[in-house]
Amino acid sequence: MSLLSKEAVGVRYTGWAALGRDPQEDTLEYNCPYCGERGMKTARRTHDQYHFTDGFLQDLQGEMAACRSCRHSLRIVPVVMLHDQDEKRRFEGVFSGELVSSSNN
Repeated sequence: MSLLSKEAVGVRYTGWAALGRDPQEDTLEYNCPYCGERGMKTARRTHDQYHFTDGFLQDLQGEMAACRSCRHSLRIVPVVMLHDQDEKRRFEGVFSGELVSSSNN
């Protein structure tokens, strides 16, 4: 029995990138690599635990989550923090292939 979970890229929106949501929410968004459904969970790490890596503020330790539609556990790594619309567009250009699904196993 394999205990490895598939990985997904997580996104945490703050500041200007998060204008469409309640400011009290601090969520982490991801796409499930098993079923492709979009998921979200409450972010656990504080903002000071993110480090500047590859042009983005990232949490390379990641977090564990369970998909609410297919019930598989998955590892969300890296978690990228985006602050404004320019960062959001740049991130989507760089990670667009990985946001659909990741075959890391």
